[in-house]
Amino acid sequence: MGSLRDLDAEQQVALLFLMLFGLLVLVSASAIVLSLREGAEPTLAQQERHDRFVRDLRAAWIGATLFWLAWISGPVGSTLLFGVLSFLALREFITLTHTRRADHRSLILAFFVILPAQYLLAGGRWFDLFSVFVPVYAFVALPVASALAGDPKRFLERNAKIQWGVMVCVYGLSHAPALLLLDVGPTPGRGAFLVFFLVSVVAVGFIAQEVMAARLRARPIARQISRSFSYRAWALGVAAGMLAGVLLYWITPFEPGQALALGAIAAATGSLGELVMRALKRDAGVRTWGQAASVTGAVGLLDRVAPLAFAAPVFFHSVRWYFRAPV
Repeated sequence: MGSLRDLDAEQQVALLFLMLFGLLVLVSASAIVLSLREGAEPTLAQQERHDRFVRDLRAAWIGATLFWLAWISGPVGSTLLFGVLSFLALREFITLTHTRRADHRSLILAFFVILPAQYLLAGGRWFDLFSVFVPVYAFVALPVASALAGDPKRFLERNAKIQWGVMVCVYGLSHAPALLLLDVGPTPGRGAFLVFFLVSVVAVGFIAQEVMAARLRARPIARQISRSFSYRAWALGVAAGMLAGVLLYWITPFEPGQALALGAIAAATGSLGELVMRALKRDAGVRTWGQAASVTGAVGLLDRVAPLAFAAPVFFHSVRWYFRAPV
């Protein structure tokens, strides 16, 4: 680990992408070989597992490619890229929630004022204002815009849904490019490694939790929301995230103990965020956000970014507070 940490940034990036894309190539090739060897007609359950695996593998390829594009495009390009992702995720969220004509002002404000302003604050490194802009100023402006339209029917419910969508899809996701611009430790300009650390830990923790839930068959905590979320599976998922954090400490300014603690924070909040988003999906009447694609044009993006949207703000402010990162 010490020799890996002594590598310069370009060498570490090359090694990370070699590991990441090499692993994806091996998994994809293995999946193709296994599918060719299967001769019998698969059962319905086997087909569902296969379809989910293919969907998750495709999402992993897309995520890895987006991370690579964010790296090579620099701070401006990565901020714009995540801004587009926020726009698409917010659009997907709004299409599955109840709104009325009187909410058009609030939606225009959310999409075309609040969203770009939040990413402008992130890109300009105005992190103090960036941290409070949505939960303070945007949360005041959105219901005011709706109230000025003069429609009181289901006013609280409509505005709460819009505010929650902005909180998850804009505020949460905007902390990923903010991490790219955060200078911590003795060597500045290594924020992309923090993003890689966060995404890897959250992904490992969530996958481990799902695998353990299937093997342990523990009693779910919230059966009506998720049949795979139990305290034991969640704890084992967090432990796997902590292990991943320690193994990746060499790309970060963290010491092993710090990486262990921050890995626990990222894995825990990511899996809890996924549970919350599952509750929102059940309330909307769908199992996955992409189920409504034929009606709403949704693409299932929220299924992929939900853990990151919850983990990124907590991880960002934990790192910034602990290392006393400059404004």
